[in-house]
Amino acid sequence: MKLISLNVGLPRQVTFRGEMVTTGIFKEPIHHRTKLRKLNLDGDKQADLTVHGGVDKAVYSYPEEHYRFWQKELPDMYLSCGMFGENFTTEGLFEDNVNIGDQFRIGTAIVIATQPRMPCYKLGVKFGRMDIIKRFLASGLTGIYFKVLQEGEVGAGDVIELIRRDDNNVTVKDVVRIYTVDKDDVQTMERAIKVKDLPVGWRSHFIEQLDQTKK
Repeated sequence: MKLISLNVGLPRQVTFRGEMVTTGIFKEPIHHRTKLRKLNLDGDKQADLTVHGGVDKAVYSYPEEHYRFWQKELPDMYLSCGMFGENFTTEGLFEDNVNIGDQFRIGTAIVIATQPRMPCYKLGVKFGRMDIIKRFLASGLTGIYFKVLQEGEVGAGDVIELIRRDDNNVTVKDVVRIYTVDKDDVQTMERAIKVKDLPVGWRSHFIEQLDQTKK
């Protein structure tokens, strides 16, 4: 597994459907090593901290391999690294083989997988089309959010090393599945709420789902 591209960007104002929107989704590759801190990379910020950023969403990764799918889906668009607002464009790091709670060393930093990305309207702003939101979620190709266990320097070309596997075995893809499709998968939800690094919002949602299932 490898970090292919390191992408950062500061919030900017753009015009969308006649209105000004402030967003941090526009990321551009950088070609030097930089510091990964508890809340973000140096040179990177989120615009709306009520739904983006924070400890559990310090850094967002998206596989380079997924770009091949989207290039077929959107043949008239040029898709470059950072297009999905990701900080890390990766190789070999997928939603179906990463557990929530898995720890990885990248450069001198250590990160923990916390959750999938649930798209908001700003993905539509970036792509200039609102249908991308439903298509993104339906694809299951959500990418992965991480929190930072140990701050450090990272850069394109760094190896992504798995150093601890969470033994509850709930993958990022599992979380998307039981949130969107298999809402009666009690066994997976029961494992999910035991994952220490699953954010409170997700845990609360699955506890509620379990309560409804048992009624």
